Amino acid sequence: MKNKIIFPGTFDPITLGHLDIISRASFIFKHIILAIAENKNKKTMFSINERVSLAKQVTSNFDNIEVISYSQLITTFAKQHKTNILIRGIRSVSDFEYELQLANINKHLEPKIETLFLISSQNLSFISSSLIKNIIKYNGDISSFLPSIVLEAILKKTKI
Repeated sequence: MKNKIIFPGTFDPITLGHLDIISRASFIFKHIILAIAENKNKKTMFSINERVSLAKQVTSNFDNIEVISYSQLITTFAKQHKTNILIRGIRSVSDFEYELQLANINKHLEPKIETLFLISSQNLSFISSSLIKNIIKYNGDISSFLPSIVLEAILKKTKI
């Protein structure tokens, strides 16, 4: 087991794809901070408090996960939490291009930061929060992409 790491993201909503990365990372790392971004530039389905609450609920069976919200640069957050390792999930080549750009800017801002990529499990590689939101707009079935707690919260919020 190694260090503590940060898995940053908006997690709006947290999906089975996110949980796959969390689960696999939890076998490799001693402590994982699930860092929920309060990005004021993004219109989110759930408030920061709702996203934190949902993330805590769906990760409650892990004993090495801590869920925290943040609203600063991830490099600043990492320094505050005394870690220099970020983990990101990669579903596709386009994800890699975007994540590489983020990893490089983070490295520029804080040279000690390292970003590790975990490839999504094949059966979950097509799931993204933004695609789920699009399916919701057209009243599609999202039940196979989400933990049941998150699905219930979405159904309450959208009254599908």
